[in-house]
This record gives sequence, C-alpha cells and structure tokens, in this order.
Amino acid sequence: TDRSSCQLSLGSRPVTMGVMKVVKTPQYFKTFQVKFRRRREGKTDYRARKGLTAQDKNKYATSKYRIVVRITNKDVCCQIIDAKIHGDVVICAAYAHELPRYGIKVGLTNYAACYATGLLLARRTLQKFGLDETYEGQTEPDGEMYCVEAVEDGPRPFTAVLDVGLVSTTTGNRVFGALKGAVDGGLDIPHSAKRFPGYDKAEKELDAETHRKYIFGGHVQEYMEMLQEDDEDRYQEQFAKFIAEDIGPDDLEEMYTSGHAAIREDPSAKPTTKEDSYPDLKKKKMSLSQKRDRIRQKIASYKNKMSKEGGDDDEDEASDE
Repeated sequence: TDRSSCQLSLGSRPVTMGVMKVVKTPQYFKTFQVKFRRRREGKTDYRARKGLTAQDKNKYATSKYRIVVRITNKDVCCQIIDAKIHGDVVICAAYAHELPRYGIKVGLTNYAACYATGLLLARRTLQKFGLDETYEGQTEPDGEMYCVEAVEDGPRPFTAVLDVGLVSTTTGNRVFGALKGAVDGGLDIPHSAKRFPGYDKAEKELDAETHRKYIFGGHVQEYMEMLQEDDEDRYQEQFAKFIAEDIGPDDLEEMYTSGHAAIREDPSAKPTTKEDSYPDLKKKKMSLSQKRDRIRQKIASYKNKMSKEGGDDDEDEASDE
C-alpha cells in the first residue's frame, strides 16, 4: 500500500501508525514446555527437592532419606521418605492423630504435639531397623542442643535430612519442634539451634529453658491462665476440648511427660480396624421429575411464608389503629 494511506492527519501534522510486532508466534506455542504438574499446583519446590534428593555418584544407589514434616489444620504428618527413580517410597510414618493412644488427647497441632510426633517417628523408625536399643537419644528433654553420636563398636546412627516443604522457616516454627523430637528420639539430622524457640540472634545462643517450656506446652499453659483471668467466656470456647477431658493449665506438663514415656515404651504402629462394608455417603442424583417437584415445594413454601408475614403486618396495622 501507499505510505500516505497509513498516515493520519492531526491538524496540519501527519501521524504515522506504528507496526505491532507479534511476540508469541505459532512457533512459540509449538515449542512451549509446561512446568511439572506439582509446580503448576504450587505444591513442590523442585530446586529444593533436587538438593534434598540428589546423591553423590560415588555412593552409587545408597538411599538418601528425608524426614518430611507437613502440618495441616488438624494433624501433623511426619514421614521418612526415600526418593527412587519410580517415585518416593515411605519407609516409616507417624501422625499426631495417634497421640491420644499415648495419653496426649488434646492440642494435636501445637509445638509440643509436633515434638511428640517427631519422637514417635524416630522411635518407630529405629525399632524397624533394630537400632532402638543402640540409640536411645535424649531420654529427658531439657531444651539443650543435642546431636546423636555414633557408637564405636556398632552400627552408625540412622541419618536423614529435614524437608519442610513450602513453609517459612522462621524461628520457632512448629516443623522444628518435629525436628527436635526426632533428634531427641535418636535420629541423626544435621541442624543448628538458630531456629528453635528461645534462640537469641544478638547473643547467638539458645535459651534452653524457653525451649523446654515449648516442648512441654508451657506457652499453651500461660495462654490458658491468661484467658482464665481476662476472658472466661473465650476460655470456655477456645479450650472446650481441654475442659471436656478435664485438663487444666497445670496438667499439661504431666500429660506430655507421660506421653513421651509411653511413646518410648511402645512406638509400634497399631493397625486400624477394617469393616467389611461402609455406608454410601455419596448423594444420589435426582431425576428430572424429582428436581421439578422440589422446585414446586420451594415455591409453595416461600408463598406460604410470605402470606403469613403479610397477615401479621395487617394485624399489626389494625392493632395500631
């Protein structure tokens, strides 16, 4: 076309229209490679996963174990996982919903419960590999920094690396409670004290007394006592399950102490009972006639409700007159 046809006159000044460049051509879409499904879903950090699972070539097919900690609204999941070519293999697992069996019936997602779940996982894993008597770990938790030391004449400790997923590794995060429980249970996990509750960044040292308070639920005890004094109604609502189990602020340390002892005594998993058949909870699909009848009933109910309200308004007006 003629260049003058691509010009617009703005007053006495001609304006030339620019040419738009096509950035994403059909060839671009043909060669576009989508990301992994779990990356698209925002579930897996593959850069972190590569560092956690990659094994040195001179170690051949030696397993590199990860202790995976995931915390939901109602549960804590701790697993020992081995990454294989065909996928991850769960070697051992422990859950916070198992803790009521050991006497810890309430508060199954706080720091103390995470510690107990990590302890349960450690003792269960060592029992599976026959190392529970060789490596007993820290039998009396005091909040101090503790690392498992290998025995001279015997097998080396079970080693794993911590996998926290996508959570923010802030100081005092509950995933480090599970880490501390697993380490005190006898697992060898590389770590430092910088992220435990009570660590002073300025002084660069860990306050063991503060950390011990969290391990035995002391922070929960302080909060319960504060609510009892300031807001009794909120205490009754927020700690209703504690009240139902007759557990007060002064009973928490004893509950966790006895729970730790029970876990060490018998960490084995208890199989759940299976039923021959389960009730079908899926809602059955309605037919077209049933749907239409349901709509008629709703309309009739609404009309009846409106007529009653209209009658009440008429009676109020008559009484006012």
